[in-house]
Amino acid sequence: MSDFPITIFHNPACGTSRNTLAMIEAAGYAPTVVEYLKSGWTRPQLQALFAAMGVTPRQAMREKGTPAAELGLLDPNVGNDQILDAMVLHPVLVNRPIVVTPKGARLCRPSEAVLDLLDKQPASFTKEDGEVVVISPGR
Repeated sequence: MSDFPITIFHNPACGTSRNTLAMIEAAGYAPTVVEYLKSGWTRPQLQALFAAMGVTPRQAMREKGTPAAELGLLDPNVGNDQILDAMVLHPVLVNRPIVVTPKGARLCRPSEAVLDLLDKQPASFTKEDGEVVVISPGR
């Protein structure tokens, strides 16, 4: 068991999520991978994650490729409780990937945002699209 536990809430169909997971693995970690589209979310789980990230449900909501508009969630008068309820019913509404480590919790968009959550960095990393991520010492 690693003394530096990492959990990634992952969507394997998402390139950013795949790159984030690959970056974690390239740094030598074996994270717990939660495919939240399969497992779903609970309201307390989302509330704890959002509190740890310092974001509101609206800030964590994914609009692109989700039913957010059809559900009326883009209306600024819709409250956090309604958004949370919708996220539990429609897990795709939660933006991804979310990574949790002892250093904190964060939405890792872009994928290299995960580097700030790791104790050790990969020596180098190239994203799926060929973009080279510059790994700065002491990040």
